[in-house]
Amino acid sequence: MNPLEQKVRQAYDRIARADRPEVWIALRPVEDVVAEAASVDPDAPLAGVLVAVKDNIDVAGLPTTAAAPSFAHRPERDATAVARLRAAGALVLGKTNLDQFATGLVGTRSPHGAVRHAFAPDRISGGSSSGSAVAVALGFVDVALGTDTAGSGRVPAALHGLVGVKPTRGLVPTTGVVPACRSLDCVTVFARDLPTARRVAEEVSGPDGLDPLAREDSPLPAPPARPRIAVPAAEHLRGMADGWAEAFTRYVERVRAGGADVVEVDVAPLLEAAELLYGGAFVAERTAAVGAHIAENAHLVGTDLDPTVAGIVRAGEDVTAVEVFRDLERLDVLAARARELLAGTTALLTPTTTWHPTLAQVAADPVGANSRMGRFTNFANLLDMASLAVPAGTVDGLPFGVMLTGPAFSDRTLAALAQRWADAAVELLVVGAHLSGQPLNHELVAAGATLVGPAATAPLYRLFALDTVPPKPGMVRDPAGAGVQGEVWRLPSSGFGAFVAALPQPMTIGAVTLSDGRVVRGFLAEPAALEGAREITAAGSWLAARAAPTGGAVAASAG
Repeated sequence: MNPLEQKVRQAYDRIARADRPEVWIALRPVEDVVAEAASVDPDAPLAGVLVAVKDNIDVAGLPTTAAAPSFAHRPERDATAVARLRAAGALVLGKTNLDQFATGLVGTRSPHGAVRHAFAPDRISGGSSSGSAVAVALGFVDVALGTDTAGSGRVPAALHGLVGVKPTRGLVPTTGVVPACRSLDCVTVFARDLPTARRVAEEVSGPDGLDPLAREDSPLPAPPARPRIAVPAAEHLRGMADGWAEAFTRYVERVRAGGADVVEVDVAPLLEAAELLYGGAFVAERTAAVGAHIAENAHLVGTDLDPTVAGIVRAGEDVTAVEVFRDLERLDVLAARARELLAGTTALLTPTTTWHPTLAQVAADPVGANSRMGRFTNFANLLDMASLAVPAGTVDGLPFGVMLTGPAFSDRTLAALAQRWADAAVELLVVGAHLSGQPLNHELVAAGATLVGPAATAPLYRLFALDTVPPKPGMVRDPAGAGVQGEVWRLPSSGFGAFVAALPQPMTIGAVTLSDGRVVRGFLAEPAALEGAREITAAGSWLAARAAPTGGAVAASAG
């Protein structure tokens, strides 16, 4: 089995084990993807990158539904962004769930079920690109495509500790994308790290001769050595979740320490512009996109069609042309004020969103809860701005994210700034109860870790069921050993230090060689702990050993 075929099969195994059917609307047969993998040029720029695609973006051979089964159609060709990824060697696994017709920031507005948060399943994933974010966070794929009109490519990224790239409008053609608001929509990229996210964004950018709103890049200069960064005045940070304002302040201090001048600005004009997206005439563009379908299928509201989405879309039926032109004029005024306020700054730094509600909180107030999510995201596309969401630590064990926003074509500038202030990261191999879905995985998440993906050691290790209470797996290096399956997680250096300091004996952290030759940190056991321990190397992994008839007494509780 070649490495790429193995990677594909491992991805499908992970999907099966995770038991998260709400993430996907359509999944390609594994053998089809394996066959496609055989023809990938190993020198292609994205060779072997596994991709999930939001189900409002066309993938040839799979239906496009926008999470409304009655809307389903089967496209003959890929959307431009998907075609470019495939031409660059990427492999598409399937189509992901979303807030229906890309209307929402919560990830719960779908007849396929609410997409639960990857690590806290009682909470929302964020939307509308909910399935795409969770597919990356759980390590099913390397990257995912989403869309962003009000913040859908950024909010779910922030809630999962991911990078969310929302390009300048028109840089990525929307050919083959079901429109939400045609003039504002952007194809976005989710990834676990910034370099990967930007590499994919660059690959899918550029006019295609089909999208009339696509445009050539006109990149702004690289950021200065001492950039001037705008942040909201304190009054605009009120009402966020407990601990979030403090987390934002810590990131601002990191920016200062990194050599930037930080200035407070009154972002009221931007926030007023944000309110126009749903509270003004712009909602009529959603009606123009899918309103006819909802009107013709009104009898399906409550089953096939989400009631909240239907209500939002049909509200545009009463908007007049006069109201549209009035709001366009108001937006022009607000845009001019925003440019004046941000003049002389390199970027605006804000929290990405304001809170992380539970599924129950959203169910109790679906419109109000959603509105809180978009305070700092709604204005970007209306004002023709580029935006980038990046991880910024954790609050109460769950990811917290910030966002850099700048004028059109500042995409690379924002990425350079984010990279400048990124916390150093450590990659850690786990093989036991810190695996996804296992009892101690929450300790990794609390330390700010994000899942890189499945991995295996080089054939140089042995695995034992340690004689401890509770039982623990222990791994040791031995040239006569075999490969051990696990996961690689990426932790910020600060979180890694605290995580290691809390490890109980006999666990240690050492250098572990992976099957691809990389060397990462990993869980190992002190040799003295192996006395009398039962060897389980032949099982190949801790989970397989637990599932074996003779391994039932072994419970995952460490490493």
